Amino acid sequence: MEYQNILTKKESGIGYITINRPKQLNALNKQTIEELHSALKKFNNDTEVRVIILTGSGEKAFVAGADIKEFMNFNSEQGRELAAKGQELLFDFVENMETPVIAAVNGFALGGGLELALASHIRIASENAKVGLPEVSLGVIPGYGGTQRLAQIVGKGRAMEMILTAEMKDAETALEYGIFTQVVPLENLMETARKTASKILKNSPKAISFAIQAINSGFYTKGFVKEIELFGQAFSTEDFKEGTTAFVERRKAEFSGK
Repeated sequence: MEYQNILTKKESGIGYITINRPKQLNALNKQTIEELHSALKKFNNDTEVRVIILTGSGEKAFVAGADIKEFMNFNSEQGRELAAKGQELLFDFVENMETPVIAAVNGFALGGGLELALASHIRIASENAKVGLPEVSLGVIPGYGGTQRLAQIVGKGRAMEMILTAEMKDAETALEYGIFTQVVPLENLMETARKTASKILKNSPKAISFAIQAINSGFYTKGFVKEIELFGQAFSTEDFKEGTTAFVERRKAEFSGK
C-alpha cells in the first residue's frame, strides 16, 4: 500500500510510523486512519519488528484532533459508524496489538490525537506537548475510547474535569496525572523513545504479548459500547451542528442545549 499521509521505516528491530499531515497539524481523517491501520498491521506481522514508535511530523503536533469538516454533516447513524469503525481499525487495534507501541508525543495531542496516545502502550512527550479532549466544545463527546481510557489512566475525577471543561493540560501536568511516563526536551524525544524501545527489545516477544493481553483484560467493560452509542446520538443534536459549524467558521459556539 502506498501511503499519502504517513511515513514508515524499520531499523534495528524498531518500526517507525510518522503521521505526516503538517499543514493540518496531523489531524486524523478517514484515509489517515486506514493508512495507520495498514502500517501497524504490517509491522505487527513482521517478526523483525519488536517495538513500534508512533509520532507526528513537525514540532507542533502529534495529532491535533480529527478532521472536523469530514463529519460535521453526519447523522446519528453515520456518527455511530464513524466511532465504531475508528475503534476497530485504529484505537482498539493499537491497544490490543502484540507488538508494543510507544507514542512519542511531539506537541498537541487533542481529541483523537490524545485518544491515539492513550491507546498506545507507553507515552513519552516533549516539553511543548499539550493534551486535551475538547469534544464537548463541539457539541459531541470523545468517540474513540477517550471517556474510557482517560478515566482508566488518570482516574474518574480528573477525567471528568478534563472532558467536561474541554481544557488542555501541559506536559508536566499530564506527567503528574500519569498520561505520560516521561517528559523530555523536544530535541531528545525520539532518542528517549528509542532508548525505551531498546529496553523492550531485550525481553521475550511472546512474554510481552502475553503481558499486554493480561493487563488489558482487567479493563474491558461495556463502556466502549456506550461511548459509541452516545457519540452517535450527539450527531442528531442542534448543539453538534452549532459546535462544528462554529469551529469551521472560527467563531465562538452559542449552544442551546438541544
